[in-house]
Amino acid sequence: MPRRIILSRHALHYRDGLVLHTASSGSVPALDELRLVVEEDGAVAGIGASRINIAYLSGLDAENLATAAPSLVSGLPWHGSMSAIIAACDRLLPPAPLRMLVEMAVRDVEARLLGVPMAALFGGTSVSSLPTNQTLFWTDDETMLARARAYLDRGFVDLKLRVGVGSVEDDLRRLAALRQLAPEATLSADANGQWTVGEAQSFIAGAMQVGLASLEQPLPKGDRSGLASLSGIPVMLDEEIADEEDVSWLAASHAVPLAHLKLAKLGGLDRLISAARTLHASGIGVMIGQMNEGLPSTLAAAHAAMALGITLCELYGADGLVDDPCGTLRYEGGRLYVLPGPGLGITHISHGGKILWEHTA
Repeated sequence: MPRRIILSRHALHYRDGLVLHTASSGSVPALDELRLVVEEDGAVAGIGASRINIAYLSGLDAENLATAAPSLVSGLPWHGSMSAIIAACDRLLPPAPLRMLVEMAVRDVEARLLGVPMAALFGGTSVSSLPTNQTLFWTDDETMLARARAYLDRGFVDLKLRVGVGSVEDDLRRLAALRQLAPEATLSADANGQWTVGEAQSFIAGAMQVGLASLEQPLPKGDRSGLASLSGIPVMLDEEIADEEDVSWLAASHAVPLAHLKLAKLGGLDRLISAARTLHASGIGVMIGQMNEGLPSTLAAAHAAMALGITLCELYGADGLVDDPCGTLRYEGGRLYVLPGPGLGITHISHGGKILWEHTA
């Protein structure tokens, strides 16, 4: 039976004018995603995805990734087995976002052939939904509080405030206003590596007064010695944990109690799951998260969490997207509801976007 492979590029937008804005990213009006779809006899057999306008995290230019992607996927043996495709991909040493793209598509195909959810490929049990937080991007106070109120009204009581754009004093004021609005909510903050040790400790001293659950990536990537100076609130590392070497360092050093793992950083479900198991064995708590991403990547992260039995999740990325070719996901009561069925559960795709490469094997 003919196997068709389609690589395309898509710009995805959120409703209500939501624009991503963090201390490291600046203003991001749309998600720039690659999609790799495998079809068998015209039906969806597997899908992979990777957001590429994440240079603030990956250090990789989106246009360079978009140019490299067709060369990578066109060099893979799509007529052969799924394991042969991953092996060939790894021999080419692609950057993490492109390996993620290929590996996700291959795992989706494998799971569908077996008739099981993707989580089952890694020994997990699928559930209908997972808890997730929501993030409050950098905006004026009125907009921030209005969005927080809307999340609370929908049952999302785990909120993360983006900080590090303005002064520490301004961030503490915003945090206090958020706590006043949501006295029972679980609150965390993410500085995206923007502070000095002194600024981070100053924020921690003030944030302790409002019961902050955790502080994510307060110091720039590479400032590992400074982490030992921080105390008072649990620190979670994100940008700092980008590959196997970083995972090994944290597992051995116990520098902080928490790590935020993402497919886009580690390059695939297999690598993320391996990293999470290494950290768990060493006593480090793990959050499974994602960039703001479309349906396939969001669902893949959810299946990784299910494979690991982890419920500390950041899976809000597809909430409110209005033009994802794969449709929409249900977010309700503080939870993401995954799609039923084998693999990722995606059954319909409106291709659209810009076709970068296609092939019939």
